[in-house]
Amino acid sequence: MSFDTPNGTRGARQPSGAIMRWVNDRQVHRIRKKGGRGVVGLNALALTTVGARTGQERQAPVAWFPAPDGGWLISASAGGAARHPAWYHNLAAHPDRVRIDVDGESYDVVAEQLHGEERERAWAQIVAAAPRFNGYTTKTDREIPVIHLRRKAG
Repeated sequence: MSFDTPNGTRGARQPSGAIMRWVNDRQVHRIRKKGGRGVVGLNALALTTVGARTGQERQAPVAWFPAPDGGWLISASAGGAARHPAWYHNLAAHPDRVRIDVDGESYDVVAEQLHGEERERAWAQIVAAAPRFNGYTTKTDREIPVIHLRRKAG
């Protein structure tokens, strides 16, 4: 499926700048070293994407939820910001050039954005596990993308 969800016109302020980059870098390092939970107490993975414009590797800590097939569900919530996080655009440009580090392991994965009923089921699972995610929908007018990460075959 395509990565085609448009940005919104309103939303929460998305944190950025040098301090946020430092915090993200520390989180990625911690996830790679110890696995486990991120800053907000949710299961976290280190997402490595290829920049849509630069072609350079980019890393971000992301909360994850178990997919029924053993993969991982992630949400491009950006805390309810009007715009998608940068990693969403990187996944859209290069969905087959993604790596994750989770629970002490590293996997090459393929990213697929969920749509329709499949997205609704996954979103319901996410908000059941982390109710704060439902609050993000009241902050923004965009549909928050849900991404399914699957291990690459072979």
